[in-house]
Amino acid sequence: MTTWFISDLHLSAQRPAVTQAFLHWLKLSVHADDTLYILGDFLDVWVGDDVLDDASQAPLFAPIVQGLRALTAQGVSIFLMHGNRDFLIGEGFAHACGVQLLEDPTLINVAGKRVLLTHGDALCTDDVEYQAFRRQVRQPAWQHTFLSQSLAARMAFAAKARDQSRANKATQSAQIMDVHADAVAALMRQHAYPDVLLHGHTHRPAEHLGQVDGHPYQRVVLGDWHATAVVGKVEQDTLSLQTLSLTPRD
Repeated sequence: MTTWFISDLHLSAQRPAVTQAFLHWLKLSVHADDTLYILGDFLDVWVGDDVLDDASQAPLFAPIVQGLRALTAQGVSIFLMHGNRDFLIGEGFAHACGVQLLEDPTLINVAGKRVLLTHGDALCTDDVEYQAFRRQVRQPAWQHTFLSQSLAARMAFAAKARDQSRANKATQSAQIMDVHADAVAALMRQHAYPDVLLHGHTHRPAEHLGQVDGHPYQRVVLGDWHATAVVGKVEQDTLSLQTLSLTPRD
């Protein structure tokens, strides 16, 4: 039995090779009785579960849904956390895939350790403009109003927001886009000092050792899926990072 942690796949029609690599990895590496945690930004954009009913989107999403559903039917437990790109994933998508939605943050016990899972975007508190946007779009009232619009209008809004995000990243410093030590410390205190903090979002895979109020902890950062992917793996009570080569598959 193996526990897997992945994040930041950013699956989209613009990067079909990554989707193919992900589906190949699922078949090759994830087996019955394994557990898979997807910690946000699984999809590059998601404007509502009714996307699944749009025929034009089927070539991208149907294989993803089928791949996840096939695994859960075999006994694999799959948990999905929202990211900053796919926070509108709802119960409709989760049911179609057979996955369980996971609150951000969530504390679990694995490998004899208390492991706190989060996407990671809430920890990047130096990015004041993004944090204001995050607070707005996570409000139920905003989401209700947004989901009431036509699919075309929502997709146009998402495309504009994505372009703006890319423009902002091009001008921001690396420090602003990384987690802030004070935010990490506050989260660790809130959850009674877990042994491990595991997240994605920053696209800077690494293992860090630190202390909060004298309590040692390990911060494990997953990688995005591009030319390679860095995933978390727990096997025989050992948590480690594993690098995958994403060979394009046409």
